[in-house]
Amino acid sequence: MIPAFIARWFAPAPDSDVADDLRRGKSPWADSVHLLWSLWIFITPLFDRGLHGYTLTWLLCTLGSYPVFLLLFAMTQLAPRRTAYLYAWGMAILCFSLLPWYYSGLSYYVYACVMLSHCDRRHFRSYVVQVLLINAIFVGLAWRIGYPASLLVIMPVTIFVICTIVMVEQIHKEKDVALSLSHDEVRRLAATAERERIGRDLHDLLGHTLSLITLKLELSRKLFDRDVDAARREVEEAEKVARHALAEVRSAVTGIRATDLAAELASARLLLESSRVHLDYGALPADLPGHVERGLSLILREAVTNIARHADASQARIEMTRERASVCMQISDNGRGGIEIDGNGLCGMRERVHALGGTLTFESPRGQGSRLRVAIPLPIMRLVETSRSSLDPAPADSLTHTIPGQPVA
Repeated sequence: MIPAFIARWFAPAPDSDVADDLRRGKSPWADSVHLLWSLWIFITPLFDRGLHGYTLTWLLCTLGSYPVFLLLFAMTQLAPRRTAYLYAWGMAILCFSLLPWYYSGLSYYVYACVMLSHCDRRHFRSYVVQVLLINAIFVGLAWRIGYPASLLVIMPVTIFVICTIVMVEQIHKEKDVALSLSHDEVRRLAATAERERIGRDLHDLLGHTLSLITLKLELSRKLFDRDVDAARREVEEAEKVARHALAEVRSAVTGIRATDLAAELASARLLLESSRVHLDYGALPADLPGHVERGLSLILREAVTNIARHADASQARIEMTRERASVCMQISDNGRGGIEIDGNGLCGMRERVHALGGTLTFESPRGQGSRLRVAIPLPIMRLVETSRSSLDPAPADSLTHTIPGQPVA
């Protein structure tokens, strides 16, 4: 069992690097791979078999300083960003204190400059000043002790190169995190707006209806002892109103559950852009039947997910065209292609298209991307009404004579 005070001491701060890794699903031990660079502490004596080789002094300095270095390294990962720089400075002081006797301690100096980049990166100017100050102290002390002049140039230049690479990586990492947060914010705002819309719709839909049912039931209760027939009529009317309200609620819920094609297209663009895939798409066809639009939306979602995960593409395009008797959707990308066997996603899309009475063709030549084409037939009655309304300026009620089973006016 680890003592409680030790567990509290090594608990990661909410804004520490370890806590950030845990939030992103990354192993808290992942950054420990950087400790492999500390092997230079044990390799450096190979280049000087004399005064600074594997001597008793080197052994004692290593046994005394390396555990301290490991503790300081861990604290830079666990401490809050506003105080993590103190542990990086601890590494620098550890190096400077051993500089006259311990060449291997130069690794502590390198780690000190690099670990400063893991501290509060909002103060970039402060970071640069601290790195320059550490390098100036090293050059001054090393020159006074008598280190080779070449080392006084090589070490600061090496530090500059390493710190530049680390800072560029950190900047890109923060940009990716900011992009992810912006996507989450867009989704959250969209969900909030949708909840508000649903609340307004349900209030408008049920408010008047429930008030009417309440009034009729109150009236039937008052008429029950004086006029049973009238009370029964009020109850029957309340039942009819309730059934009508139930049908409207079911219709509204179906509409809420339905996936809007325009919203799905916006979501597809957001997903692909976050995966560094540029998406082009044209105008959407208007007045599609609800079940066709829902089916196309789900097919589009699955296809775009496959592009983001497996295609390794840089560009994608979505084209939708409405022909006389069908609507066609084509999704293509410039990825690696080479898909010869239908996976679960493609099988699911084929089943959806088959349920809508349509056809699906898929081409994926190796190295030439993939092309998915879906054709869905449109209801005949809707096409008849559309064509007649566009050709014949007759009143709308004249269309009822063409529908079988409709009484002639």
